[in-house]
Amino acid sequence: MKASQHNLEQYLKSVIDDSELEHQLPAILQCFTHLRLQKNDFFVEEGNVCKYFCYINYGVLQHAITVQGEEKTTYLGLKNSSTSALNSFMHSVPSRKNIKAISDCDLWIIKSEDFATLLKNNRAFKAFYYKLIEKQIYRIDDYRIDLLTLSPEERYHKLLENEPNLLLEVPLHYLASFLGISNRHMSRIRKNTK
Repeated sequence: MKASQHNLEQYLKSVIDDSELEHQLPAILQCFTHLRLQKNDFFVEEGNVCKYFCYINYGVLQHAITVQGEEKTTYLGLKNSSTSALNSFMHSVPSRKNIKAISDCDLWIIKSEDFATLLKNNRAFKAFYYKLIEKQIYRIDDYRIDLLTLSPEERYHKLLENEPNLLLEVPLHYLASFLGISNRHMSRIRKNTK
C-alpha cells in the first residue's frame, strides 16, 4: 500500500470510528484512484458535472463562486479531509461552483458509480458518509452563525485559534474572502494582531 493511500485508510478509520467495520475498508480503498492536480488546475468547473469525490492527501482545494464579477471563496478543502461539489456529484447536475487547486494537490478520488455502489453495499462506507455529512452540517451552521454574530476581527481570531495552519497554507486573499472580509480590512486586522 502506498504511503498516501495509508493516509486515506487512517482518515476513513477516524471518521467511521467503529473497529467492527474495519474489515470492509479494503473494498472501499480499491475504489479510489490517485490524482495529482497542479496549482490552478480545476477539480470541477462551474457548469460542468462533478465526476469525483476526493480525499485530500496534501494541498488545498478552493470552492468558489463568482458574484457580480468577483470571486468569493465558500469553502477551503484542506489536507486530510474530503470534498466534492456534492449536489453535482450525487445528482449529476451542473456544478454551481468552481473547485480549484490553490496549491499542488495529491488526491484520492472515487467516481460517482463506485460511490453509489459502496453506499448501497458497504456498511463502513455508509457510516463514513453519514458521519461526514453530519460534521459538515455542524460546520456550516457554525460558520453561518459566526458570519452573523462575530465581527471580522473576532472571525479572524477564531480562525487563528482553531486553524492556525491555514495562515501558512492559504494565501491571505482567499482567507479574507472565506471570512467575508475585504482584503484591505484583513490586512488591517493582521497588522493590529501582531
